[in-house]
Amino acid sequence: MITFIIRRCVQAVFILLIVSIIVFLALRLLPGDPIYLLLTSEEVQIKTEEEIQMLRHEYGLDKPLLIQYFDWLYGVIRGDFGNSIRFHFSVGGLMLERIPLTLHLGILAFILAQVAGVGFGVVSAIRRGRWPDTVVTILANIGITLPTFWLGIMMIYLFAVFLPWLPVMGYTSPFEDFWLSTKKLIMPVICLAILPMASTARQSRSSMLEVMQQDYIRTAWSKGLKERSVIMKHALKNGLIPVFTLAGLQLSTILGGSVLVETVFNIPGMGRLAVDSVLNRDYQVTQGITMVIAATIILTNLIIDISYGWLDPRVRYR
Repeated sequence: MITFIIRRCVQAVFILLIVSIIVFLALRLLPGDPIYLLLTSEEVQIKTEEEIQMLRHEYGLDKPLLIQYFDWLYGVIRGDFGNSIRFHFSVGGLMLERIPLTLHLGILAFILAQVAGVGFGVVSAIRRGRWPDTVVTILANIGITLPTFWLGIMMIYLFAVFLPWLPVMGYTSPFEDFWLSTKKLIMPVICLAILPMASTARQSRSSMLEVMQQDYIRTAWSKGLKERSVIMKHALKNGLIPVFTLAGLQLSTILGGSVLVETVFNIPGMGRLAVDSVLNRDYQVTQGITMVIAATIILTNLIIDISYGWLDPRVRYR
């Protein structure tokens, strides 16, 4: 196990290094100068080339790309992601302000997707060929094909404009007003959870159908055990192994979907910050957010791989 963890950690370092190179170069290939985006049209006409060059020097944009990359990478290793060109504030400070909002939204969506998805999938499997199976299968197929941004816009029109039941957009901390916070999060959480919920339901159904055909399940039935006991104590644990793998992959879906959801519902989280930083060529912020998301996904996948040993005693790492 220790050897496996060390090997995976070394692989994680190489992956993060490759991600850092890709995001650094990709941002530099985008058209536009971030310095000019900071200035108004009047300031562009007034400022001399020397003054503009001083601004570039202030943010280190006058150095060769290789030097810029290694300066930034050295800062990341020390925990310093640099300063935002647009906000004139440390990137780490900006992310610390936005991360709680994205985590609040993402964790709720993740829990809803896994609980509802597994529940629907199990019901569909044990009622195979009946109307619950048909309904769950149809809804799961629809959920996979729904674009997140389109669903968000439709929900805003239906539940906030046509039927004014929920707030249109924004975010309120549950510590300030729990009821208002809950109402504001209903639509974003559902939008973010739809795709992983549908995928989990389909995978749960498929896994449970396979497990229900195993010999030990037939033995449990032959002993006269109740359906609940057979499902919960014998079938569900083995049936959840592929679902557990899918859950780790869905984390990236939820993190990526938060960019669209936070933009549609005007939630000032990490996703919205990422969109604004790309549009404003705020290199340091975009690079910092990308590295944090990549590290989160890698760490989650490592935890899931290690957890296989608990879910399936047959799994052994070397």
